[in-house]
Amino acid sequence: MTPPRVSVVLPVRNAAETIERSARSILDSTLRELELLVIDDGSADNSAEIIRQISDPRVRLFQKDALGVCAAANRGTAEARATVIARMDADDFSHPARLEKQLSLLHDSGVDMVGCHVRIVDALGQPVESMQRYEQWSNSLTEPGQIAAMRFVELPIVNPTLMAKREVFEMGFRDGAWPEDYDLCLRALAQGHTAAKVPEVLFDWIDSGDRLTRTDDRYSPEAFDRCRRAHLLEGPLAGQTEVDMWGAGQAGKPWLRWLLAEGFTVRHVIEVSPKKIGTKIHNTPVIADTELPPPDGTPLIIAVGAAGARELIEADVAKKGYISGKNAWFVC
Repeated sequence: MTPPRVSVVLPVRNAAETIERSARSILDSTLRELELLVIDDGSADNSAEIIRQISDPRVRLFQKDALGVCAAANRGTAEARATVIARMDADDFSHPARLEKQLSLLHDSGVDMVGCHVRIVDALGQPVESMQRYEQWSNSLTEPGQIAAMRFVELPIVNPTLMAKREVFEMGFRDGAWPEDYDLCLRALAQGHTAAKVPEVLFDWIDSGDRLTRTDDRYSPEAFDRCRRAHLLEGPLAGQTEVDMWGAGQAGKPWLRWLLAEGFTVRHVIEVSPKKIGTKIHNTPVIADTELPPPDGTPLIIAVGAAGARELIEADVAKKGYISGKNAWFVC
């Protein structure tokens, strides 16, 4: 066999209804020099038997006890023979050109991780209304600087679209009370690994009620908050005692309480609402956006959840000399 240029790791547990379609979407890739490592994580259905019936020497099946997605993905990394590894999930669909175009971007751009634009659809191929904002946001991030700057908003690269140099995956997925894919992404970006995306829809992310992201507490909004907050403390907020914060609304107040509980002095809360300007929230003075002081080394945490607000605020703070991902951090 030709040595694989890409090893695709596909963990599976009890996905008999979708695993063949998912696996064949990888095997039908225009990139032929690949291996597909299917890691059966203790399935109780016939997922493994379905894979055995696929007559393709590029498929490698590994069966293990049900130890979870982290152990399955890490087993895939350990078994992979290529220097580039890609992820796939058992209920999704990879477009034929996905791997070829992502590998080309990985080599040509010099980044360490790549993804692509996605469609988030249901089992019938219809857009999932509740996920459209995330889809549009994720697809808007294609350049390394954008991805790094916005990494505390949400997972900037949809996990099953990820392709990366082997050393990224060898950092390992960690079990914990938060999403393992987001944790790995934040650790990789914090260590200086860079990321980009093919600006083309090359992946169908199938959202269903059975998906882990819908059923497991590790993927709840609270779990994402635990993850981003832990990485903020280890990264942009490490060694800091004072911060400024933009946002005193429904999204901002929990962040203000958290910052205060962590022992930070919040110098100001920046707001645009005339009703709040000039008041105090949790003994923190609220000032107008026009009063935002120029950068002086104090991190600016921006927690505003209204649709369209992020773009307006980013342009506003840039006029003051703030740079997203350097001294200003969006967290929602």
